[in-house]
Amino acid sequence: MRQEERAVNEGTDATAHGGARGSLQLRDQLCFALYSASRSVTARYRPLLDELNLTYPQYLVMLVLWEQDEISVRGLGAALQLESSTLSPLLKRLEAAGLVHRERRADDERSVTLTLTPSGLALRDRARAVPLAMSGAMGLTEEQDETVKELLRLINDNVSRS
Repeated sequence: MRQEERAVNEGTDATAHGGARGSLQLRDQLCFALYSASRSVTARYRPLLDELNLTYPQYLVMLVLWEQDEISVRGLGAALQLESSTLSPLLKRLEAAGLVHRERRADDERSVTLTLTPSGLALRDRARAVPLAMSGAMGLTEEQDETVKELLRLINDNVSRS
């Protein structure tokens, strides 16, 4: 292999080819940094959520319901950026576990309203330890935590629009 080809392949000539943004090296890919961080964080949640008998997606549903006790499935889907077809099995399991109640609205049979059961509401107290444990695991200052969330929201908004 010629020396300049080797330099490009090894990423030593990244500036001449668009910098890190033009690199094909795995370590330079923002998508991989997001993917691997997401997998690591989700895996770290697992033992904490096992104690609550929740999966990570179920935990996200419960977070929305703890924030507002009554919401439509459509509203929940918008909050979580999920389709109702993805939510339906989650909601069935949460209902079977006695944590949520689903009810068709009398004025619009197509709309289903979700509410917490007393058990679902009580689970919130046990779940309060989860964000604290995750904050410790991430090891970020409050300022770093806010900056990361702000940047991730910006990325999500920009990619969703394009």
